[in-house]
Amino acid sequence: MDADEAGATGTPAGGSPAAGLDRRERDILALERRGFPGPGAKERAIREELGLSPVRYYQLLNALLDDTRALAHDPVTVNRLRRVRDSRRSER
Repeated sequence: MDADEAGATGTPAGGSPAAGLDRRERDILALERRGFPGPGAKERAIREELGLSPVRYYQLLNALLDDTRALAHDPVTVNRLRRVRDSRRSER
């Protein structure tokens, strides 16, 4: 891990975009960019590749969507997921 990654660990959401994301945060966004063949495949990947429960994964992902560092790192994925989240909220 380089100095930027080490310094970004534990940075609160909305922190400096220049600080960058830590490894787990980048891995979460990378997993969201992938397509999955069927039901359960994504949850299995979350457990096997990230070592997280799906519930914890989605908690971390939701926090990342409000993080300016995540938007700077992967604007296409973050904006897509924000639109999905917003449409689901408006349906409630």
